[in-house]
Amino acid sequence: MHRTLGPGLLESAYEQCLAYELSRAGLAFQVQQPMPVRYKVVSLDCGYRVDVLVGGRLIVELKSADKLLPIHEAQLLTYVKLAGVKVGLLINFNVPVLRDGIKRMVL
Repeated sequence: MHRTLGPGLLESAYEQCLAYELSRAGLAFQVQQPMPVRYKVVSLDCGYRVDVLVGGRLIVELKSADKLLPIHEAQLLTYVKLAGVKVGLLINFNVPVLRDGIKRMVL
């Protein structure tokens, strides 16, 4: 995707392309998966959404930013905790070489 499209597009464009590629690969996934906040005994719908949840086991948070910031990492770690999964990928498409924009995080 990144080699074809390059950097500079909105996150939503990369999200749709990733969904297309995951579908072609036959992987189960959800796009814009609602992520309720659990507080004590209640589940609150605060409008949070995971960009891509792959197989119920991996969260992929997409960015198209000048650089990844600590708040992006905190967001991913929070989503990982809320979803009860162990692994997340933070992918920033706004880089010349995609491998420089990927950060794997494990809870």
